[in-house]
Amino acid sequence: MKTFKDTLRRFDDNLWYFYLPVPIDIAEHFLKADGNRRVVATYKGSNEIQCALFPDGKGEWFLILSKEVRKKIKVTLGDEIEVTLEKDESEYGLPLPDEIAELWAIDDEGKRVFHLLTKGKQRSLLHIIGKPKTAETRIKKAIIVNDYLKSTGGKLDYEELKEAFKMRKDEF
Repeated sequence: MKTFKDTLRRFDDNLWYFYLPVPIDIAEHFLKADGNRRVVATYKGSNEIQCALFPDGKGEWFLILSKEVRKKIKVTLGDEIEVTLEKDESEYGLPLPDEIAELWAIDDEGKRVFHLLTKGKQRSLLHIIGKPKTAETRIKKAIIVNDYLKSTGGKLDYEELKEAFKMRKDEF
């Protein structure tokens, strides 16, 4: 576990990305073991967010703070933020939605083809499934993702998946 403070900044060349620089010694502490960049950041002592350390291409590291995260921890550009980082030891780097876990309990093939994907693609799909507020919508998304992956043998094309969502939106 490592703690540091720095100021919330915004990239000069991209108005959308806000970031918090991570001291090199702290970033290297987490990268040394296995190269895995996934960490759990605790902001202001109570808001845990699973995220990744990002390289800036010049030897420095940072955390991206999305609009959702900034709103949750109540920070704006220029605010000083205290952050505690821990290694993310979770299987996927974010919570596994109950809806897909339940589906996999009865569908071994769906689980198998999901795990053919890279960790990053797995996280993307779990985010898509877990993002909706209602369990009904999360169930629908889990079923569509699961069926799509089985139909492609575990290959993922986001445009095709988007079409699968459109085609099946009235099915449930």
